[in-house]
Amino acid sequence: MEGDFFYQAFIYLGAAVVAVPLAKKLGLGSVLGYLIAGVLIGPFVLGFVGEEGQDIMHFAEFGVVMMLFLVGLELQPSLLWKLRKSILGLGGMQVGITAIIISAVALMFTDLAWQTALAVGLTLALSSTAIVIQTLNEKGLMKTEGGQNAFSVLLFQDIAVIPILAFFPMLAVFELQHIDSGHHEELWLNSLPIIWRTLVMLGGIASIIFGGKYLIGPAFRLIAQTRLRELFTVAALLLVIGITLLMTQMGLSPALGTFLAGVVLAQSEYRHQLETDIEPFKGLLLGLFFIAVGASIDFKLIGSSPATIAMLVFGLILIKLIVLFVIGKVFGMRMDNNMLFSFGLAQGGEFAFVLVSFGLQNGVMDAATADPLIAAVAISMALTPLLMMVNEKFIQPNFGTKEEDDREADVVDVQNNIIIAGFGRYGSMIGRFLQANGQQATYLDIDPNNVDLLRKLGFKVFYGDASRHDLLHAAGAEDAKLLIVTVDVPEKAIEIVKTAKEHFPHLKIISRARSWSNYSDLIDAGITNIYREYLESSLRMAADALACSGFRAYQVERAVKKFKRHDERLLRELSSQKHEDGSFLRGGKRNIEELERMMLEDMENDAKDKDLGWDVGSVKEEYAKFFKAHFDTDTPSNFSKRYKGDE
Repeated sequence: MEGDFFYQAFIYLGAAVVAVPLAKKLGLGSVLGYLIAGVLIGPFVLGFVGEEGQDIMHFAEFGVVMMLFLVGLELQPSLLWKLRKSILGLGGMQVGITAIIISAVALMFTDLAWQTALAVGLTLALSSTAIVIQTLNEKGLMKTEGGQNAFSVLLFQDIAVIPILAFFPMLAVFELQHIDSGHHEELWLNSLPIIWRTLVMLGGIASIIFGGKYLIGPAFRLIAQTRLRELFTVAALLLVIGITLLMTQMGLSPALGTFLAGVVLAQSEYRHQLETDIEPFKGLLLGLFFIAVGASIDFKLIGSSPATIAMLVFGLILIKLIVLFVIGKVFGMRMDNNMLFSFGLAQGGEFAFVLVSFGLQNGVMDAATADPLIAAVAISMALTPLLMMVNEKFIQPNFGTKEEDDREADVVDVQNNIIIAGFGRYGSMIGRFLQANGQQATYLDIDPNNVDLLRKLGFKVFYGDASRHDLLHAAGAEDAKLLIVTVDVPEKAIEIVKTAKEHFPHLKIISRARSWSNYSDLIDAGITNIYREYLESSLRMAADALACSGFRAYQVERAVKKFKRHDERLLRELSSQKHEDGSFLRGGKRNIEELERMMLEDMENDAKDKDLGWDVGSVKEEYAKFFKAHFDTDTPSNFSKRYKGDE
């Protein structure tokens, strides 16, 4: 038994180490790499693990449990409240409408009983929390509107699993399936009336919330006093398992227990420490879950009825895509974000495995219905990274970016000497500073949501694409003196600069640069006044670090000015070399070495007691030392008072 365990562990980890880097290299993403690894080592391809796939699903269940614990751990009640409209609105509509449509389709094209059809609809309405969140984070899309709305829907789905599980036994139409499972032994609650069972369940949930608010904090405080870091991990696992057992004994899903455990710990002051300790397990457990999903795809069943499975997969994805897209439109999502939202959630979810198993055990569906569902859900999950790639590579470039034309540019009814293109966090800071000093500017921004928000805050911002010469003309570029380009997208900044220089050559242009390559492109476009996004703040922090290390103020100021001057020259030299093979890296390394040499020489050659005249802090220190040593007093004023007294 131990040998089998270590053998399978070796196979799982080896497959991940080989497949995931290859998938990343091919641009497929880590999730698809794990899924491919699972397919290859699974019982239906190479057969390295699991004879019938049951042991693999144990890995999957444990991965789901820990995944939900981590989701709960990162979930603050304030975030729930902030997302309440999207959680209840988007999530509720998606689950309800999708379940109804799939149930209706099942009734129309099969001979299923309405109870089983409803169970199938509820099962397939859910999406994969693990795959979607992992993919969005990997692509850096989690903070977008589409990513946030997808998270809200997934959160609603995770919570909705609990009432669905409670509802399933009422849909029983078959004789109970006697499946070997440790979760469905006769419970003591079954002997109680349904009212008492409900009260006990609610009481158990309330006790978890009460314990998290008043008991978990003191308990972890005691653990912290032991100064044993590993005890935090042990305590977290103990809490997860303990609450899971409590939920199981009450007849509820262990998923609810782990999720509640995470939410309980999210309110503890030790949450960040626990996240740091558990983080190494997160990737491993999710990876094992994805491998398990790939390995659970029954290729024998697919081979015996490929047309049925293909129609199930295609129908599931198509129905969810349409429902999600329509709901996104109803909630006013922009095209780009709506496409991301729709393609991201158009698959079955990991809870389908739990719901199908629960449905079999409670007589809601039979094996003839359950087996194709499992295969279709697993395939749809495996296709998710590919669907998101299709959206990113083909849909967005041809359809998503055209959303800018959906809203016509505003009529600009003010004209000033200064025009600011891009009024986000960076541009709004410049605009506020100018206004505070009596200088008015005309503000343009291409993000309609940002424009609407800023107008509510009292800023007169106009919607439109500043790379269009007609909009710049309407904004008064013919008579303006200065154009400030602060847009977030570097490519858009270059477009604006080129348009302005072509149609309004008299305009002085200063621009924000987000990176070295963006800086170089702006130089090529003929801009000389370029301000790198993080240069000033990073140099200010570096200067404070030198001051805290004991450097004189004049030394710090001189070092900052010398570094900035030389760094600007370095970038301009590198920009002229960027089209030469290898010259950019060689030139960068040479200039960095030269900068370090010059800075060290400056430190060695400049005496520390020079230039103290403008360094007020240093002068005070020197005078204090002098008077303390010669007159036994700290300051000249005290010396003067003492001298007059003696006189």
